[in-house]
Parts: sequence; C-alpha cells; structure tokens
Amino acid sequence: MKIYNIRFTDTDIVGVDESGREWKQSLLWYPGLKNATTEQRNSYEVGFDGFHWRNVDEDVSFESFFYEDAESTPLQRFFLTHKEIKISEFAKMIGIDATLLRNYINGFKKPSLAREQTILAGIHTLAREYAAAAF
Repeated sequence: MKIYNIRFTDTDIVGVDESGREWKQSLLWYPGLKNATTEQRNSYEVGFDGFHWRNVDEDVSFESFFYEDAESTPLQRFFLTHKEIKISEFAKMIGIDATLLRNYINGFKKPSLAREQTILAGIHTLAREYAAAAF
C-alpha cells in the first residue's frame, strides 16, 4: 500500500492511499514539520519510499502511516511536548531505567498499566513541586 497524497491539520499529517482511505500520524513525531510554515510543508519531494522536506530536514516514509503507533499515546504526547524534562533524570526520580522510559516514549515498548501509573505519579509529583515554588 502506498500514500499518494498528503495534507496537514494542526496536529497531524494525513496521508491518502490509492483507495482514498485517510491515514494520519502525529506531527509530534516530526518536529521540523510541526514547526514549519505552510510554504515549507508544501515544499516536499516524493521519493521511492516516502516524502522528503529538504528545507526542514524531515522524511516521512509511506510505511510509517500504517504503523501501530502512528498516533501518539497521551504518555508520548506529554514527553514529546515537554522537551524541558530530562528523561534520564526523570527516570531516576521515579526509579525506572532511562532507556526503558525512552522506549516507552518512542513507541518501541508499551508500558503496563502499573508502569503508566508510576510515570503519571512522577509527573504529578513534579507538578506539585513546580507549583509550590516561591521566590
């Protein structure tokens, strides 16, 4: 299956296959495209295996539209939109391996419900600490 046409929404890149079915994936996976202007987004080349935006140095394969995790999970969205959080230090704070947390964020592994709750509790702890800051 191949994507023949693309368009953008505020949050996604939408691809259309040969049957007219739409497939979408989060722009959070592609920060160059997420922050690009309409003109930059419209300036792409179609290659053998996908789309390339030379002006923002991004590539999107046809295949990536069909990935199971093309849509980011709430956990992924949180960490992908809060780059100010240092993953290695956050992982240490909540007592899990930093590589494992990165694998959850990048979609290589799926956390159990209990692990998701541990991560969420850590985020809430961090939020309380930030909210309590006074100068």
